[in-house]
Amino acid sequence: MPLRLVVLSIIGLWLTYFVLVTLRGVVVGLEFQEALLWRRLAVCLAGGGITFGMWLVLRLVDASGLLVKTATALVVALPAAAMIAQVNQMVFADVQEELYQKYAEEQGVVIRRDEAGNLLLEIPPLPRAEPSRAAPRQAVDSQSGRTLVLAPAPKGAERWRQLSEIALGRYFLLLAWAALYLAMLAGAQARAAQAREERFRTAAKAAELRSLRYQINPHFLFNTLNSLSSLVITGKDTRAEAMIQAVSNFYRHSLAEEPTEDVALEDEIALQRDYLAIEEVRFPERLLVDIDLPAHLERARVPGMILQPLVENSVRYAVARSTTPVHVMVQAFDVDGRLHLVVADDGPGLDDSSGGGFGIGLSNVRDRLRARFGDRAQILTGKAPDGGYRTELIMPLDFNDE
Repeated sequence: MPLRLVVLSIIGLWLTYFVLVTLRGVVVGLEFQEALLWRRLAVCLAGGGITFGMWLVLRLVDASGLLVKTATALVVALPAAAMIAQVNQMVFADVQEELYQKYAEEQGVVIRRDEAGNLLLEIPPLPRAEPSRAAPRQAVDSQSGRTLVLAPAPKGAERWRQLSEIALGRYFLLLAWAALYLAMLAGAQARAAQAREERFRTAAKAAELRSLRYQINPHFLFNTLNSLSSLVITGKDTRAEAMIQAVSNFYRHSLAEEPTEDVALEDEIALQRDYLAIEEVRFPERLLVDIDLPAHLERARVPGMILQPLVENSVRYAVARSTTPVHVMVQAFDVDGRLHLVVADDGPGLDDSSGGGFGIGLSNVRDRLRARFGDRAQILTGKAPDGGYRTELIMPLDFNDE
């Protein structure tokens, strides 16, 4: 729990105590308010310091169960309350003596303490009475002065009783603060646990995104190497060199990005241009590319390489299986604050021999969207009305690059 909150709670406790006790003194009309005020402030400052010391002990059991923390608070508050009570007696002792002296002045008597600490009341002698007519020759003397014991000096059990009465009130005051502290501690621990859980969840999601991202590259590399091998075997060296350069450009851009971070849509489209440049070497007569990226969406953020499996599927299952030119279209648009990305082709479409490769690519994209956006993303796939295949990704439109 932050030290600042602990200190603020202690200040709040003793400030509230100071204000309430002062208001009570004003209401009941206690005398010597100025003298009481600074003494009360001194007691509150001492109480704050003792409460802070109590916290230093309580924090040692912060990681323990509620029963241990409660028992510790009950025990530690006892000596703390006794110390505050002792300070209270010491600070206010002379105020009591001032009250006695004021009373003595008003009554015309003398109040003092003897060496043993007993509180004594000295009554002065009465003045000599004048002779009366009934006894003209007799003088009547007044009674001699007397000394009475108002209060014996507190000894033993009596002194402890007085101290205990003061300490009991301070004890419950400290327990109230301890209850507040334990409540704040429980809240802080709950927030810390929630933050740890969120960090673990974020780390797990990042690991999942990395895993899904890295599933793409080996699959694409395998296909590319097969195509490159075919070009070399058939003696098409010029096309092989062009393909090697295109592969180099593609991997230089794809590996430069952090797998878990989003990228600008224009960078994602540029990466797909590099990929399609590789495939154009393989299919110079059959692959026709059509990319539509509005300028206002160029800085939109999308998961890196989210389009690559879809574009690869169009090449693999439409262009590669066709004997006529095939258009591969990549389109972006926004509707009602959501980004739509479309990858479509006008190839022969899918048949039963498509196998699991097409499904793996779509599953990869679906899993990445779910890991990144949860239920806020959607993927729509199916045959296009004019033939071929169409996949549409729908996700939140975000331009935040942090």
